[in-house]
Amino acid sequence: MLESVSVKDFALIREAEVEFGKGLNILTGETGAGKSIIIGSIGLTLGAKASADVIREGAEYALSELTFRVSDKNQINAIKAMDLPIEEDGTVILSRKISAGRSVLKVCGESVTVKQMRELAGILIDIHGQHEHQSLLKPSKQRDLLDAYCGEKMEKILDDIRISYRNYCAITERIESLDVDEAKRQREISLAEYEVGEIEAANIVPGEEEELERQHRKMKNASSVFEYLNNVQELLQADGEGLLDAAGRAVHEMNSAVTLDEDLKDLCTDLSSAEEVLRDVARGIDSYMEQTDFDEAAYREIEARMDVLNHLMSKYGSSTEKILGYCEKRKAELEELSDLDETLAKLEKEKAAAESELKRACDKAHQIRCAQAESLEKDITETLMDLNFLKVKFTISVNETKDYSLYGSDEVEFLISLNPGEKERPLSEVASGGELSRIMLALKSVFARKDAIGTLIFDEIDTGISGKTAWKVSEKMAAIAKDHQVICITHLPQIAAMADTHFMIEKDENEGRTETTIKKLDDAAQTEELARMLGGDVITEAVRANANDLKLQAAEVKNKL
Repeated sequence: MLESVSVKDFALIREAEVEFGKGLNILTGETGAGKSIIIGSIGLTLGAKASADVIREGAEYALSELTFRVSDKNQINAIKAMDLPIEEDGTVILSRKISAGRSVLKVCGESVTVKQMRELAGILIDIHGQHEHQSLLKPSKQRDLLDAYCGEKMEKILDDIRISYRNYCAITERIESLDVDEAKRQREISLAEYEVGEIEAANIVPGEEEELERQHRKMKNASSVFEYLNNVQELLQADGEGLLDAAGRAVHEMNSAVTLDEDLKDLCTDLSSAEEVLRDVARGIDSYMEQTDFDEAAYREIEARMDVLNHLMSKYGSSTEKILGYCEKRKAELEELSDLDETLAKLEKEKAAAESELKRACDKAHQIRCAQAESLEKDITETLMDLNFLKVKFTISVNETKDYSLYGSDEVEFLISLNPGEKERPLSEVASGGELSRIMLALKSVFARKDAIGTLIFDEIDTGISGKTAWKVSEKMAAIAKDHQVICITHLPQIAAMADTHFMIEKDENEGRTETTIKKLDDAAQTEELARMLGGDVITEAVRANANDLKLQAAEVKNKL
């Protein structure tokens, strides 16, 4: 459930906080008052594309914050699986700060990427924009809706299809790449032989570049190291003035003190140990300098070897392991090119096996789609009849094709007949804007019963409807809101009357600047707002009475749900 939206310096809003309730939350206001700003801020917080244009003029940044309360175990587990924070009481706070050239998204104070936020949005909320119903006209959208209705079983099959399809395509592309004329084949063989020969001639040892780098660095810095070590030795062993002589004198003096006070014995032991450590260091430095001798020839040899490896890495890979891997790959390709007929025959067998596996997965998807299409047809038809499509006939066509894709080999199309005697035709040929919005509402209603998403947002889903149909839509919205939180922007009093919580959006002038404000309406204020939506410039008592009647009718409908 979306508990609240807090907005600061966003478009025409200076500062506002909206606390949504359970059930049906309605937002109304005059055209141009800024009703969609709130929905827009929610969308941006959830990862929609943002620009500095949303920042209120004169402000440094725009800020939007959403507070969700999550109680569904599946949603909680899904959020935790994303490794995102969630409070012990199920609170999830999402925020987005937009400034010029920068956008920062956070979940419970932890920064996240746009991709993560969008994925989280898919768990928490379903937003239906003003023009989303147009997507219903796309066959790919219709297929996706059917697949979503099919549930987890279809998700598993689609995963199998994607794996099989990529394997099938990879083999097909390999066959096509080998289908070359003799001249090109010989050129490919010559190039592969040259590259393999060049790499093998280098006698590469995996990881040797790291050891060469270490040796080269050591030898390159040898003169500086010797200079530093000489300075250390001078400090340790200078005649009469070095640290070793001073430490020896200190130990002698401390031994004398111990003869007078045994409590100094431990300190004397520590001092003697320190002196011995210094002498060990001096001996170690002497040994290092005696054994280390800069060899100019060896240094040049290392540099030459590094040049060879760097040259090969610039051509075949960024490490010796990658160079050797490339060499093995080219050997395999060389073997294929040298006996092309046998290679092609082998690949054709692999392609046939891959296609057979892909077809099995596609056939399973087809069977599931056909079976579930019947159930979805029934659900949508019943819901459409509730939305005043009294003589509707809705079917889903699932046809296999000869082509494969990441989604199988089916073409899915929604067909509808709105009047008796008319042949069912694709949505794009039949439905108007208002009819499409009702069909989308029917789909949302059906899917709301199947998924765990607790909050649905409808931004003017009432486009193109009025009269009795508007009342039917309001009844369906109320029905959805019985088990879900619904947030809806509307111009229709029939829908607004169903509100469990009603907000009014107004645009005013404050100190010479236009501002959009939001306020929650009490019972009396809701009546006035409904009267405004029903009437004209002048609100009469008759209009108010009509508004009250509308509220009573809405209450009766909700009591029956």
